[in-house]
Amino acid sequence: MKKAPRAWYNRLDNHLLSLGFDRSTNMVTLYMKHVDGHKLIVSVYIDDLLIPGDKEQLVEEFKTNMKDTFEMNELGLLTYFLGMEVTQSDEGYFFCQKHFSLKILDNFAMANCKPVSTPMIQGQKLMKEDGAPKTDGKAYRSLVGSLLYLTATRPDILFALNYLSTFMQDPSQIHLVAAKRVLRYLRGTARFGIHFVKSTSVNLVGFSDNDWGGSDEGMMSTSSYCFAMGKIVFSWNSKKQSMVAHSTEEAEYIAAYVAAKQLIWLTKMLSHLDCNQQNPTELFCDNMSAIAISKNSFFHDRPSI
Repeated sequence: MKKAPRAWYNRLDNHLLSLGFDRSTNMVTLYMKHVDGHKLIVSVYIDDLLIPGDKEQLVEEFKTNMKDTFEMNELGLLTYFLGMEVTQSDEGYFFCQKHFSLKILDNFAMANCKPVSTPMIQGQKLMKEDGAPKTDGKAYRSLVGSLLYLTATRPDILFALNYLSTFMQDPSQIHLVAAKRVLRYLRGTARFGIHFVKSTSVNLVGFSDNDWGGSDEGMMSTSSYCFAMGKIVFSWNSKKQSMVAHSTEEAEYIAAYVAAKQLIWLTKMLSHLDCNQQNPTELFCDNMSAIAISKNSFFHDRPSI
């Protein structure tokens, strides 16, 4: 039934709230409970639950309660979740999607291809109408869509896939060759992933950047940002801007604005997890004019040059 997912979530939500959990107002699938100075966190994805906590007894009591209420299977320590492989050690956690990467290579007959060192040719410009023969649009969309699923642990291919996804409607052979280059890059880097190491620092730091007029069609710019805590980068994005920037400082300011919105959301999330930021969060931008605009509203009315 169409209403079954909502009914399931309402049932689970009511049960978790009855156990004393607080639901996050910024992410409705995240719950947290405090017991005698200890924390228990529950993250929900449909019918999969992650249960981290700083006291083993709390975790075991919660699992027992859930088994008595719902028909559930305990899968033990986290090793695989939503296509991500997780390796736990004393140093921290390593997330990768090696098996899914190899599966994509097999599906598109690129398992034995020659690897390359970069996902894109530096400075490469692609056009919607490049004069090259058209390719199978369904196969191209399937390829790019599969690769986009890897960006959960592979920020190194995010910009390339954001660029290639703009040609989904009517791809040509040149676009397909560029997409296959990403596969060739994966051939040599399938084991790459994100390593979350233990750190005493909980200071949130952000970085924003953009390429002004990077698209030859429409002169759209691409914004990007990433956020880190200590040495751990955990949030990133690369997306084409929805408006045409008339100058590089305007494009940089828009990129910083997008990053600032994500920063506010992350700050609220960390606050819910009792990781309050004592000092203002630093957001780094490499354009002095954009920084001046953000500090002084007088410059907002100035025409772009």
